[in-house]
Amino acid sequence: MRAIVAHAAKDLRVEEWPTPEIGDTQALVRIGAGGICGSDLHYYNHGGFGIVRLREPMVLGHEIAGVVAAVGAKASRIAVGDRVAVNPSLPCNACKFCLEGRQNHCLDMRFYGSAMRFPHVQGAFRELLVCEESQAQVVADGVSLGEAAMAEPLAVCLHAARRAGPLLGKSVLITGSGPIGALCVIAARRAGAAEIVVTDVADGALSFAREVGADATFNVAAQPDALAPFSADKGAFDVMFEASGAEAALRGGLDVVRPGGVIVQLGLGDEKKLPVNAIVAKEIELRGTFRFHEEFGLAVTLIGKGLVDVKPLISATLPFANPTEAFELAMDRNRSMKVQLAF
Repeated sequence: MRAIVAHAAKDLRVEEWPTPEIGDTQALVRIGAGGICGSDLHYYNHGGFGIVRLREPMVLGHEIAGVVAAVGAKASRIAVGDRVAVNPSLPCNACKFCLEGRQNHCLDMRFYGSAMRFPHVQGAFRELLVCEESQAQVVADGVSLGEAAMAEPLAVCLHAARRAGPLLGKSVLITGSGPIGALCVIAARRAGAAEIVVTDVADGALSFAREVGADATFNVAAQPDALAPFSADKGAFDVMFEASGAEAALRGGLDVVRPGGVIVQLGLGDEKKLPVNAIVAKEIELRGTFRFHEEFGLAVTLIGKGLVDVKPLISATLPFANPTEAFELAMDRNRSMKVQLAF
């Protein structure tokens, strides 16, 4: 079968790739849709991120859904023909963090399309994928495979919302309106947020945030002082989701988050300098959030029951046989939100 393989920065190839034998507890999934993530773009543009670098050719991709083509002898939860979203996380369920219920911090995690370990964990942008049965979540009738492939990034935002604590009736600021920021709008609203304000530096990206329910959006490149009114009386926002990874966004948030407020950091980037005095004086809680675990199943359920609508964020679907075109489109933040590949 064919797969999308990154060899180095800007060196993306569609190649023949071996299909492993199916184990007793595994399933063979014929992939139908795959979403291009920010980490995929880092491998495409730079050959990695931070200290993580490609050291061998690696299949990209981890936001995927497809149809079960075969199951192992001991598989009992799914059947041939089932339409499934595939969880890219495979924790060991034996290390101390897994046993504490923190599988997202597994010491032996295998996550599709990751060069963090060597040999690399090969990704899921391929025609056929062998996964553990436990990774496959059956999706409801009427849900497209494209929508099902959105379960992974939605799970990231559901975990971030859980890290934020109760959101019912809260005023929320989201900085960064990429796919994660826009999905945070959906997650926060579902959790009961009363007011959601989103900032970004691209008008196109902000238009998607409005489409999924943001109450107000501001282009802080065109209006650097747009959030100034929210700084009155020590700040207006109860919770901030920082999804841009930009130091300026995090620092600016400290001015508009009220005393005792919570900042949840999702965006990754260079190391940042923090005005610790402001954090101390306003008793602000700065919380990290990393991947997800049980939230993946929740994401599939919410999409399947129509309790959230991710369709507005799927901005384009292109054939996987020409991945470079799709990756280049995914980098254009004024034209695209979530670009998916059709297998």
